[in-house]
Amino acid sequence: MMKKSQEAIGTATGQDPAGDGFDGSEVGIKKKSRVPGVMITQYVETIPEGQNHPDFTRKPIALTIQEGKFAFFKAIVNGEPKPTVTWSRNNGDVSDPARYQTKYDPVTDEHTFEMVNVSPDQADTYKCFAVNEHGRAVVTVVLNVIEVGFNKNKAKPAAAPVENFSTVLKRKSKVRPKKEAVERKEGEIDPKFWELLLSADKKDYDRICAEFGITDFRWMLKKLNEMKKERKEEQAEFVKSISNLKPIEVAGDGTASLEIDLDLIEPSSRIFLYKDGQMVPYTKELGDKMKHTLNLTGKKYIFSIKDLMPDDAGLYQIDVEGVNVFSTEFKIPPIEFLVKIQEVTATERQDAVFEAVLSNPFSKILWFGKNQPLEMGDKYDIEVSEDKLIHRLVVKDCMVVDKGIYSAWAGIKSCNAWLLVEPDKDAKKGKPAERKTTRAGGSGANLAQIAQQQQEKLVKVREEITEIKAAKVKEAVEAAVTAAAEPPPVEAVPVTVETGIKSGLGDIYALRDKQTEFIVNTLTVCDGTWFKDGEQLTAKSRGYRISQDGLCHKLTVLKCGDDDTAMYSFVAGEHSTKGKLTVGDVPVFDPDDLHKFSRPVIIRVGQNAAFKMPYPPQDGLVVRWFKDGVELKDGAGSKIVKESNHSRLLLRDCLRSDTSGITIQLQNPFGAVEAKSNLIVLDRPGPPDGPVELVETTSSLIEIAWKPPTDDGGSAVTNYIIERQQAGQGLWAVQGDVSADKTAYRDRNVAHGKRYNYRIFAQNPQGQSDALETTDSIMAGVLILSGPPGAPTVVSASKTCITLTWTPPENDRGVPIIGYQLEKRKKDTHSWVVLNPLNEPIEALSYAVKDVTEGAEYEFRVAAINESGAGDPSPPSAMVCAKNPNMRPRFKDPEDFIVVRAGNSVRVKVNYEGEPPPEITWLRDNEKISPWVNVVNTEGTSTLVIPSSKRSDSAIYTIIAKNSVGDAMFDVEVRVTDQPKSPGPVAIEQTVQGRVLLSWSPSPDEELDDRLYYVVAEHESGTRVWKNIADRLFSHTYTAVNIQPGREYHFRVFAKNDMGLSDPSDSPTWGVNGDRVPLAPNGCGSMEVNFERPPSILVPLKVHCPPKGYQLYMTCAVRGCPTPSVAWFLNNVCINSDDHYYITNAFGVCSLYILRVGSQDGGEYKIVAENPLGHAQCTTKLVVKE
Repeated sequence: MMKKSQEAIGTATGQDPAGDGFDGSEVGIKKKSRVPGVMITQYVETIPEGQNHPDFTRKPIALTIQEGKFAFFKAIVNGEPKPTVTWSRNNGDVSDPARYQTKYDPVTDEHTFEMVNVSPDQADTYKCFAVNEHGRAVVTVVLNVIEVGFNKNKAKPAAAPVENFSTVLKRKSKVRPKKEAVERKEGEIDPKFWELLLSADKKDYDRICAEFGITDFRWMLKKLNEMKKERKEEQAEFVKSISNLKPIEVAGDGTASLEIDLDLIEPSSRIFLYKDGQMVPYTKELGDKMKHTLNLTGKKYIFSIKDLMPDDAGLYQIDVEGVNVFSTEFKIPPIEFLVKIQEVTATERQDAVFEAVLSNPFSKILWFGKNQPLEMGDKYDIEVSEDKLIHRLVVKDCMVVDKGIYSAWAGIKSCNAWLLVEPDKDAKKGKPAERKTTRAGGSGANLAQIAQQQQEKLVKVREEITEIKAAKVKEAVEAAVTAAAEPPPVEAVPVTVETGIKSGLGDIYALRDKQTEFIVNTLTVCDGTWFKDGEQLTAKSRGYRISQDGLCHKLTVLKCGDDDTAMYSFVAGEHSTKGKLTVGDVPVFDPDDLHKFSRPVIIRVGQNAAFKMPYPPQDGLVVRWFKDGVELKDGAGSKIVKESNHSRLLLRDCLRSDTSGITIQLQNPFGAVEAKSNLIVLDRPGPPDGPVELVETTSSLIEIAWKPPTDDGGSAVTNYIIERQQAGQGLWAVQGDVSADKTAYRDRNVAHGKRYNYRIFAQNPQGQSDALETTDSIMAGVLILSGPPGAPTVVSASKTCITLTWTPPENDRGVPIIGYQLEKRKKDTHSWVVLNPLNEPIEALSYAVKDVTEGAEYEFRVAAINESGAGDPSPPSAMVCAKNPNMRPRFKDPEDFIVVRAGNSVRVKVNYEGEPPPEITWLRDNEKISPWVNVVNTEGTSTLVIPSSKRSDSAIYTIIAKNSVGDAMFDVEVRVTDQPKSPGPVAIEQTVQGRVLLSWSPSPDEELDDRLYYVVAEHESGTRVWKNIADRLFSHTYTAVNIQPGREYHFRVFAKNDMGLSDPSDSPTWGVNGDRVPLAPNGCGSMEVNFERPPSILVPLKVHCPPKGYQLYMTCAVRGCPTPSVAWFLNNVCINSDDHYYITNAFGVCSLYILRVGSQDGGEYKIVAENPLGHAQCTTKLVVKE
């Protein structure tokens, strides 16, 4: 039994459980806590800033625990100042340190109240108080103790009367623990029966009644309705509604759980779990450590049982405050797995099969895939054998996502295995794989034989049990006879013999025109009377025969007819029994329909198969379909339609494995009839049966043989197709086609010494089978290998490469050599490592071996390869070490001049080589480099880096490489400069006729850059284009010649250095034609001419592909009147105002100049000319080469 706590409304006189002196007389303000169930009283009206009253962040949780265990409560409180935590109980003292201990963990901030070796008298309501100067927080928690052993029967001390105590909880369920159960009288019904019915679905009533032997359903339903009404009234006190009752079930993780949705009136109502009337301890806080746990989600309560054992079977009940709300029975059948499911490796689009054999018949086991329950459907087939021992799961059309662990559960026993799904290697790229007609997996054992042996064992065990029971009955009868033969002397008294019926009548279904009989066995020899529908039958009644043989009374109906269908009864004294006789016929098929149905249905793979069978309408007719003796159910690829006069069967997406016998069975109470048909699913044949046998091989012929395919696909094989592939090549070619009666082929188109692979296909009207391939290549003729070549000779050696050469073999044995195979062996090792495979022969007589380790010593050998393979190896070469020969340092293609824009980083990279590795030194103008100049040395490369350059960094930088063999040096001139500034003003002075002297002030950068010079450009009114007339001028004057009178001249002077041109300095205009004489009219009448026209492109843009960093000129010619305005676009973005581009328009000649082309300049360029009369455009592309 369980000792439950007694809850008191108040404390007894003189008690102060908190020990804080607060008796309720102080002024208190009630506050609401964020944690339900916590009562807060604030002592003051205003709390200073930064401080607060006590509160619970984690309150203690109610606990139900077995006597003698370790019990404890935990709480976490907050408040400022830090509150003091104390504990008390309603009906007792907690000051005894031997029984109660209070602890505090400063790390987790947890207050713990512990009770070691808890006893029943400690069951009570406990309180936890948190107090500081601003208030108090109180929470209550209940401890229930389950008594065990001798303590359950101890006399309980009389409790002192306490006012306002609630009554002790008393269960209203009649299901009690086995030790408390009262022995039931004969005929009394087990209370467990009613508890199960009250929570069961109506569909389960028949099963429960049959289990407990209840046959009077009317009485049962009447009694059940009364009990339901009474139970609802009891539940209404604590529960608003109950729904979604889910009986206890085993899950895929090996736990069992039962679920119920409860809407409680009081959320604090206590909930108890019972097993066979015995309370089961559980707690939400210690759920992970206990066998029974409770998980609450909203209104859903889920009780779970882990680590299932056989003794976990029983009746589980959930009570709310002593009122039962749910009962369910957990049955664990005595079952073991004789054959467990095995790991399956399947190909995509193939079916996978898991099979298991049980020790006892079981109607349905649970299948799980990746911890999810599996049901019969389009994806899964669940099959059970007729004896219910063999269980099978078929995962149809496997895909990669189906990979995982699958498990089978029978009761509490389980087994699991992996399903591995491999991609279809034969699937064509870009197309989905074809649906496979084969199945993967299975146990690999003869399951039918194992199941048959187990069935024989079970039958033998049942027979032994029956014999033992019969022997016990026989002994009891013999003992009774012996006792009756020697009765003790007693005074004779009159004995009254009462009649009674031992076995009565039952309902009988008899075939028309057949004989049947009723039999009644009485307890004593007596006379009886037979009645038909209330009319007495006698020995003279026609069509009936009445007989009696001691205690056995018989009524025989000689020839059953429709008139014999009636209610028959037998009366013996005050006792009677009844039974109904129904006369009818076995279902029949129409002969024509039967003949039509017997014709086989022939379809192709992937098609649907349909069967239809008419029959006469009958009441109580049961129609069932079978496939090879296994009953088909609606679903999982099959659709069954049952009408009053016919039934149809549809099998969807049939596979070759669906070829079987189809049977329809009609059954009524008088018997059953069957009609049989066949389903033939046609498919391409299976591959020929192997392996491929080599019959004969010569230098000019190869003969192979094979066996016909095991499965011809439902159609006879018509022919075989043979394909051949030369070893080492990827191409397969059709070699021949032989008829189905021949399973051998001779290939006469072979070359001596070459190897060949063969594959054979079987073909029928449905298509071509998969291939049967030879496991190894077959060589034509005898193997002829070449002799050994000459020993390899070392040509050169370095740390990364060793170059070898050799001579061809002196004797090639008459077969041409196609290449060589080279091998190496490291010093102090015994294994030779192949450097090139046979299918990649070395065609030359030399080879550079790069797979070497620096400093290691190697020797090499070589073998000649012909069509038969690699021949004898040559003698090994001399040992050679993989290291570079000593070499004086030298530089590899260095740059001697580098120009860098000021502000950018300078990177001077020089590659070198030398052995031993040389020491690198950098100098600046023959002096040590500055500390801010970085030098990065790697193997074979040295880089000088100046992070942010200035003009003063321009100098001659020298790199020196030195080793033990010698040294080398190289000078690199680094020029740090910037875009030059424009020269000063330009002056013009005429010296002689036709010549002018240009002079200008120097550019400010001339003193900083000794490579700066000047460029002079000229523009005259006759040509209206700018052209360079002088370049690379280091002076500040220039004499322009060929100056024509009457024309205007303009001059520009540019400064130029390694970075490019400066902005120009323009000269004043030179020369004006003021003496021009107008032309006199020639006597003809003047005529006004209109020169206006829309823009047009005279010379279009051209495509340019300059390297990165080069200059670019892009020009085109445009005309129009008035003069059109011109706009340039890059990728449809106007670039006229972009300083990166220099754009000019000289009398219709439009130019675009880019000083240094970058990757960002690539794209589509467009020029648009527009005036009031229209517009014209032209496009081109610029591709920048890296």
